[in-house]
Amino acid sequence: MKKLILLLLSLSIFGTVWAQEKTAKPKVGVVLSGGGAKGLAHIGVLKVLEEAGVEISYIGGTSMGAIVGGLYASGYSAKQLDSIFTTLDADAMLGDFTPRDSKNFFEKRNDEIYALTLPFENFRIGFPRAFSKGLYNYNTIARLTNNVRHLRDFNKLPIPFVCIATDIETGKEVVLREGVLPDAILASAAFPSLYTPVEIGERLLIDGGVTNNYPIEEVKAMGADVVIGVDVQDPLKTREQINGATGVLLQINNYQMIQKMEAKRKETDIYIKPDILGFTVISFDEGRTIIDKGEEAARKILNTLKALGVGHSIERPKVEIKDSLCVDQVRISGLHKYTRSYVLGKLNFKPGSKISYKDLDQGITSLNATQNFTSITYNFQEENGADTFRLALTESPISSFIKFGLHYDGLYKSAVLVNYTHKNLLLRNDVLSVDAILGDNFRYNFDYYIDNGFHISYGLHSYLSTFNKNVRQVSDGGFKLLGVDAVNIDFTDWTNQVYLQTIFAHRFLIGGGLEYKHIKVQSETIDIEPVFDNSDYLSAYGYVKFDSYDDKYFPKEGWFFSGEGKSYLVSSDYTGGFDQFSIIKGELSTVKRIYKGLTIEAQSEMGFALGNESVPTFDFILGGYGYQMTNNFRHFYGYDFFSMSGNSYIKGALTLDWEFYKRYHLNFAGNFANVGTNLLDEGDMFSLPSYTGYAFGVGMETIIGPIEIKHSWSPETTDHYTWVSVGFWF
Repeated sequence: MKKLILLLLSLSIFGTVWAQEKTAKPKVGVVLSGGGAKGLAHIGVLKVLEEAGVEISYIGGTSMGAIVGGLYASGYSAKQLDSIFTTLDADAMLGDFTPRDSKNFFEKRNDEIYALTLPFENFRIGFPRAFSKGLYNYNTIARLTNNVRHLRDFNKLPIPFVCIATDIETGKEVVLREGVLPDAILASAAFPSLYTPVEIGERLLIDGGVTNNYPIEEVKAMGADVVIGVDVQDPLKTREQINGATGVLLQINNYQMIQKMEAKRKETDIYIKPDILGFTVISFDEGRTIIDKGEEAARKILNTLKALGVGHSIERPKVEIKDSLCVDQVRISGLHKYTRSYVLGKLNFKPGSKISYKDLDQGITSLNATQNFTSITYNFQEENGADTFRLALTESPISSFIKFGLHYDGLYKSAVLVNYTHKNLLLRNDVLSVDAILGDNFRYNFDYYIDNGFHISYGLHSYLSTFNKNVRQVSDGGFKLLGVDAVNIDFTDWTNQVYLQTIFAHRFLIGGGLEYKHIKVQSETIDIEPVFDNSDYLSAYGYVKFDSYDDKYFPKEGWFFSGEGKSYLVSSDYTGGFDQFSIIKGELSTVKRIYKGLTIEAQSEMGFALGNESVPTFDFILGGYGYQMTNNFRHFYGYDFFSMSGNSYIKGALTLDWEFYKRYHLNFAGNFANVGTNLLDEGDMFSLPSYTGYAFGVGMETIIGPIEIKHSWSPETTDHYTWVSVGFWF
């Protein structure tokens, strides 16, 4: 019996001692400083901590340290973070990259002709509050924190977490321990002037690095016994390293931060300073190297870290990144000028549906593309066992804008575009846009559009197009110029449309309307009949469009389809030969990346007239390149502007484009066509092509649009043409 009692007593004492030793194991807190892209080094340090077996009890960070720390606290391993951050789009992280596929057709047209957009209120031109809303980052963080989307207490994350932001109104530090995790993380990383401030509650918050870029006190207050700190802040620069006014301001801002760090470094038990000199806060494109630098720094003290470890490496369970979720309800707050249906139309999903994160990203991006909201945040709240999507919007107080564009081509010549846009002018969801195009040929565009999302939308469109051009015809058509081969043409087209349209099957735009058009074509070259047409035309038309191209000018992927039918009903009939007729035309094209910067684009298009006798003014007219295509004017390599015409045509084209350096292109193209009168009736529409042409080009993507030079030739004529196009087409 005594032996049994002694055995039990020994086991009890051993168990008590063992429990005390386990309890006495120090709780490790990790502090991750801010530093922009340099904060990617934190990931490398975390990889070594896992290898050393260090169990992290608490984690805190500021700015980029909050992003890395918040994701790590939500359950990701350092290896997963490495994989995630090295595959993100570096350019999109810095700017509000809006994929073209996320814009509606009206927005695509607007975003593809203006080089500069400025707020315009009370007859004063303003400037944006920040370069970017950071929506790419917000969507990314929201998707990555899907596994903890319902948590509001950061202490309940897999690793308790804290981050720091700054109240922009008071300049005081704000400690974030609860709330919506993506909001807190992005508020902490809202670098002034680069990203817009984030509103949380009644506070408007910016980057925590302004007040506390190394939150060691907050991590200690959580209960950390040992603090490991990773510092990726810049030291003060020498006079030779300070460049310009911006450099001076950054140096002044760093004074206080550096002074505070002297004391904070002494409080840090294990201080890690990666060697990241030469990198900047925006060096996201060098993420791989920066992560490796962090790993190198931590590996130098691997034995010290192992002393804190559990004796074996840490294997964190892999977080499953879900690609979809079910949304039971959609709750939208902050709407005053715009309607719920308008917002749902942009989101492109409805309550009670399953959506992918890709579609959610696209919907949020579409909403941002409207430029009607200064802030877009969202979260998911569990209600009755289902997800409610809560969207918080802040409508832009700016309703008017001035926009500018520049262009040159061989047809319209030089042009300066000045645009005035006013939103919510008469009704909710409406937009007024007026273009004045000044230069060698005066033109204008007028649009008034009421966007009702999924419901039927309405619009008015008016434009004036004029040009003067020497035209040399090579086909049996042209402007029916009485047998004359070459003339100088003055062309005027004044068009006015009223239409309605809607989104069909979430992807297609379908609509129709009425059109009034006045056409005047004249030439001083012809003395007998100097005016070829000077008539008014009334027509009804319908159309369907699909456009998923990622870029209008240098696409890499996507499909495009456009089909239109137009019936000319009435005319003032200047020539005396009008009879009702219709024109049907369509275009289909696709582009695909075949190898890195190499893409191939295939295009096909056709059109034909139906009726007793079509008006020559509305013939399909081919030739030239680089101008904005209106009416039935179409580009064609190998032939000069307007060289071929007829009331029916079919055309195919192949283009091979090589982006040999970022935004610099070399391309080669060939096109083939049949053009003539009544090709369908004659059976010549699908015969071997009568016209062929080829072009070799160089192009560059710039802030004012594409700059292109095309050298073109045709084996039929042996003529060579070189065309220069500068700026967005308008």
